[in-house]
Amino acid sequence: MPYIHFTEEQKRQANAVNLVEFLRFKGEPLIRSGPEFRMSSNHSVTVHDNEWYDHAAEKGGGPVSFLKEFYGMNYQEAVLTLLNEDVSQLCSPVTKPKEKVKKSFELPPANDTNRRVFAYLLKHRHLDREVLTTFVRQGLVYEDQKYHNAVFVGMDKDGTPRHAHKRSTNSQGKPFRMTVEGSDFRYAFHWPGASGHLLVFEAPIDMLSLISLYHDSDWKQHSYAALCGTSSQPLLGMLERYPNIKNVLLCLDNDEAGQLATRRLAKVVREKSLTVGARVPVLKDWNEDLCAKFQQEQEVQYEQKLS
Repeated sequence: MPYIHFTEEQKRQANAVNLVEFLRFKGEPLIRSGPEFRMSSNHSVTVHDNEWYDHAAEKGGGPVSFLKEFYGMNYQEAVLTLLNEDVSQLCSPVTKPKEKVKKSFELPPANDTNRRVFAYLLKHRHLDREVLTTFVRQGLVYEDQKYHNAVFVGMDKDGTPRHAHKRSTNSQGKPFRMTVEGSDFRYAFHWPGASGHLLVFEAPIDMLSLISLYHDSDWKQHSYAALCGTSSQPLLGMLERYPNIKNVLLCLDNDEAGQLATRRLAKVVREKSLTVGARVPVLKDWNEDLCAKFQQEQEVQYEQKLS
């Protein structure tokens, strides 16, 4: 492509295109995640107005860099695409950046009971009742009052909530999940143990699933952390607050995003001069493994009844 000179106004217009509308124009399904949207094809990428951020790669930018990163375009191709008449008409520009005011963190009001959370996590996700009850009694898992979501709480050493991640308890339809505004990711859902071992997961349910799969009387002695994504902040927060941790086991999803995040986080751990390893679920994630085990046990029990 021959060199094209773009005026400063053209560059501004290209980088003012609303990415949410652009992706919808391109047919990309989006998932609401609080004030942002996640790409259905890549859950680690969020978009808001004319900004994007890849939580796995920990980088982001505007529309031009988005097209270069995810559509394989060079700079001139990206600008021309964003200045295209069809795009400019359908994707209303963000006229001025909104001033971001950091909201103070507040836990969603708790419901009177945890009935729906127990029903969903025990019957549909097949978590171990004793494991789940332990976290509920510590105030780390509860049911919110308004929507009956499962809320996974991250606390500091003083027991003060600093982070919360919500997950819908509906077993049908598209799942809803989001991190409560104002959360400090350094304190994402975790369990501190006295031993030097830390196990790291992408999601709170994955963390509880592996404990349910392999737990014994000593499981509480180890430390566990859910990243609520693939950011390194929760991991670094755990290593900073708990210097007893010497060994880290990365237990992320068995997919491309999980593998990329595992390699990135392993480098972070090695830079701390700590031992790091990886453990991968057989299926996509640890809850799928747990549900598969439950199904196998049910089939065995059924065959025994017939024999």
